[in-house]
Amino acid sequence: MIENIAEGFAAKRTAARSGKRPNLVFVLADDLGYADVGGYGVRTSFTPNLDRLAAEGLRFTDGYANSPVCSPTRFALMTGRYQYRLRGAAEEPIGGAARGCAQLGLPSSHPTLPSLLRAAGYHTALIGKWHLGYLPHFSPLASGYAEFFGPLGGGVDYFSHADRAGVHDLYDGDDEVRRSGYLTDLISDRACEVIRRQSHAPFMLSVHYTAPHWPWETRGDEAESRRIGNRILHVDGGSVDTYRTMIRHMDEGIGRILDALEAASVTDDTLVVFTSDNGGERFSDTWPFVGRKMDLLEGGIRVPLIARWPRAIAADTVTAQVAITMDWVATMLDAARVAPHQDHPLDGMSLLPTFAEPSRAIPRNLFWRMKHRGQRAARSGDWKYLLQDGFEFLFDLAHDHRERANLAAREPRRLADLREHYLRWAAEMPGVPDEAKVSLAYVPGDLASPTQ
Repeated sequence: MIENIAEGFAAKRTAARSGKRPNLVFVLADDLGYADVGGYGVRTSFTPNLDRLAAEGLRFTDGYANSPVCSPTRFALMTGRYQYRLRGAAEEPIGGAARGCAQLGLPSSHPTLPSLLRAAGYHTALIGKWHLGYLPHFSPLASGYAEFFGPLGGGVDYFSHADRAGVHDLYDGDDEVRRSGYLTDLISDRACEVIRRQSHAPFMLSVHYTAPHWPWETRGDEAESRRIGNRILHVDGGSVDTYRTMIRHMDEGIGRILDALEAASVTDDTLVVFTSDNGGERFSDTWPFVGRKMDLLEGGIRVPLIARWPRAIAADTVTAQVAITMDWVATMLDAARVAPHQDHPLDGMSLLPTFAEPSRAIPRNLFWRMKHRGQRAARSGDWKYLLQDGFEFLFDLAHDHRERANLAAREPRRLADLREHYLRWAAEMPGVPDEAKVSLAYVPGDLASPTQ
């Protein structure tokens, strides 16, 4: 059935794939909650530019992250495949202890969205967070990006640009650099510069903000950052107002990016996508869902997802198509008329048919797993299977967004069917690796000791 519907949608790609190849801008927030963006249930909107993006494009109600935590989702975003296929994605997430480790990261030999597009003539740039392994073994430049500016690791202080252990982490290409300024603004500045420089040729621009990831600091908190000093491990403050202000700063930067596209006269020919790497954390709003980052409950994996491409997407539209992070590799390659690598078939699907006909949806099955709490999940249609802490759950998401009514006992055959679907999928994936076999030994000459 799924195959027949997909074939019927194939003709819908024609309009989106005609004419010049589009520019591609992928904006990724970090730890943003489902309802932290206007149009997703937020009580008072503080994201006018994202609201504008949605009004001019397509809003997905059933958008998912590949994982409820940072690094694994980013593996899927780069490869278009379930992250479990690569060893580094088993870390939840890759931490600073992986500095100097040759096993925990995205192998440079693996084809990626930027490497495939770059080979086809696109200029590729990552501005913002990488979080897919450390130099000298891994870097954005080794995985298809022609330029990179941002941190290699996870969360860093917004002013000192140091990680939890106080290690400075800001790079221009493969070179460590010192820059003054609020990191969200530095990312926005460089993203706009790329657009101004590359507007004459097709480009793929990844803008991966660290906002609103911890530490919770606004533009006005530089004095607090200086008071904290070089080590920020013990800081655990913040507030809802601080968190929302951080989102507003990011939204302002996104507005500048949209304005830069307009100034370069490339808006109509640019696909802009906005989403988050996983569900929200402490101060986020995940309504109507429960669960947060690290959970396979909907609040940990359901994320805001917006796409705008005036030439191919009608304004102010909404779709219930179930979509996931890795779909954007298939979608962008399809739009750019670039074939995936034949030795690494994609697990995601192209969303170009959804752009053409958002009111219809292609049925599909999606799967997740997490070492944390021994979690497993599968979504098939409106039904969801969840295993957490050894307990099985069955939810009807069409009538129970909040996952309150466990129907496992009432629907045993459906539970067994979804469990079997999950097990068949899991059998095709590499198993959970033995962490003891990963060497984190410090190698002289590497950037920093793994004890940091």
